Amino acid sequence: MASIEGKMGEPRAKYIHTVERGLETKPTNLNNVKTWANIPLIINNGADWYSKIGTENSKGTGIFSLVGKINNTGLVEVPMGTSLRQIVYDIGGGMPERKKFKAVQTGGPSGGCIPTRLLDIPVDFDRLTEVGSMMGSGGMIVMDENTCMVDVARYFLEFLADESCGKCVPCREGIKSMLKTVVSITNGLGKEEDLKLLEELAEMVRDFSLCGLGKTAPNPVLSSLRYFKDEYEAHVRDKKCPAGICKNLIVYYILENVCTGCGSCLKICPQQAIQGEPNKPHIISSEKCVRCGICRDACPLEAIIVR
Repeated sequence: MASIEGKMGEPRAKYIHTVERGLETKPTNLNNVKTWANIPLIINNGADWYSKIGTENSKGTGIFSLVGKINNTGLVEVPMGTSLRQIVYDIGGGMPERKKFKAVQTGGPSGGCIPTRLLDIPVDFDRLTEVGSMMGSGGMIVMDENTCMVDVARYFLEFLADESCGKCVPCREGIKSMLKTVVSITNGLGKEEDLKLLEELAEMVRDFSLCGLGKTAPNPVLSSLRYFKDEYEAHVRDKKCPAGICKNLIVYYILENVCTGCGSCLKICPQQAIQGEPNKPHIISSEKCVRCGICRDACPLEAIIVR
């Protein structure tokens, strides 16, 4: 509404609701495209018909953008209350290459990460909020066993820091502080007290930000800390990334008893960090290696591992 009025797209305090005084001080109602798309169906078929679809508190269908580490990507529409397992496996076809499911992030960049043990929850407004996520924009990003949840939190915080309009201090400075802390952890510089600080920052941003972006921005951090705290602890205490994603915390190594010296990795390495003679086990120079992972992808025998 501020943009329509020619002003900067910033939030305003909610003590005066838009239904009382909104666009140009007149009563205003905001609805998204999905709401308008449902109206003709309700008019044509009746409210009773519509309320039979979905759950008691979440009527109708949900439309999701199903993407990530999953075989069938695309837009899906299901009755509210359909379980995450049905969406991921029955509709999405599960993980490529028989990888194990790790988490699904729902609700867009401000959504939370839901772990394997909660795959059978029904997808509706109340249940997603209870487990630390939300319906949001209908995004659904599936992650497999090779995903680092600390890196996931970093990725979404970078996006949210850029999207913050900067009007209120809790959102503007709080998200930046969370991002700085998470980046430090992924770089191997994290300390034990950073985990408590991160949680406190997230709660502060959630409780005191002016608009929905700030209030939901901590979801990726709080949910990943809630369900995958062991990964944060591994980064901080052991200086290791269990998923082998955070470059400063991993070393690529060739298994001598598996490598046949085929040369696939040696030829493709952009840093010339791999040495070895044909038909003999090769080695990787840690000093030259930039941990790009190209060699690992190229190895036909899976002889290159991260440790």
